[in-house]
Amino acid sequence: MRMIPWPILCASLMSTIPGRSQDVNGLLAQGDSLMRSGHYQKALSSFNDAVEHAPNATTYSARARAYFAMDRIDRFAEDVQRALSLDSTHAEANYQRALYAYQGEDLRAAERYSSRGLGYVKDEALHNQLLLLRGQARAELHEDLKAVDDLREGLKDRPDDIEANATLARVLDALHDHEDALVVLAHLCELEPDNVGHWTNRGFELASLDRHEEALAMYAKALEIDKDEPVALSDRAYSLMELGRNDEAMKEVEKSLRFYPANAFALRTRALLRMRKGDREKACSDLSLARILGGVDDIDALIQEHCGNLPQER
Repeated sequence: MRMIPWPILCASLMSTIPGRSQDVNGLLAQGDSLMRSGHYQKALSSFNDAVEHAPNATTYSARARAYFAMDRIDRFAEDVQRALSLDSTHAEANYQRALYAYQGEDLRAAERYSSRGLGYVKDEALHNQLLLLRGQARAELHEDLKAVDDLREGLKDRPDDIEANATLARVLDALHDHEDALVVLAHLCELEPDNVGHWTNRGFELASLDRHEEALAMYAKALEIDKDEPVALSDRAYSLMELGRNDEAMKEVEKSLRFYPANAFALRTRALLRMRKGDREKACSDLSLARILGGVDDIDALIQEHCGNLPQER
């Protein structure tokens, strides 16, 4: 699970007059300004003063931000709970509680608290953060259509959120919406041109549409970044095989399996290449191992078709 930050919500910094006590809004604004500059301990001091002046949901939630930034999760959780006990409709406290649940992989709670926060939020930035967090939780829960709606809506004002875009691309792939996944992955390649995974995934989506020549160009980009990246090599081998370039495909898949021998997809590709060469015994050995490793949808059908007399190990 990734760590999802939230925006600073309080008013701008108010001036401090020596010998004169600041009002709570000024303390909150000062704390948020210190947070933005990375001075978390000093920010915590301002938030402590704010809580002392006015122990309410807003001040507890603000102090929780500092605890979270300092990785003091126990104190973060305590302040979030205090905030919600004082005001269960407080939007930021609900976001924080949802975030805590998400980090703890309590996905239903993350969905529930982010939904409650969305029911009361007025700040646009926090509204988008709540949508993205709920979309992430729903993606993990395999509520794919709901996840896509949340992520797309949240990304409208945060189009360069890399993690949200990556999740959206993954969910679109799960829905077999390869064209839309390609659009998202193209954007990710612009945002992170040195990320080998984005180029590899872009090639995979093109291959899923039988656009193998275009897919090879994406794998070439990935392998420029890391010439030994096993998934890119495996996927490249599959596209080469589909284009009838069997010798090249075998070279690539063998290299992939040297770096990642437990790649069931690479084993499947090598098995199909071995079938084309008439080496049924070795092909069926690859399929059997791929079946044990799991994750390849059609592996049972391939074994039944080509290796009917093999023992079906489980």
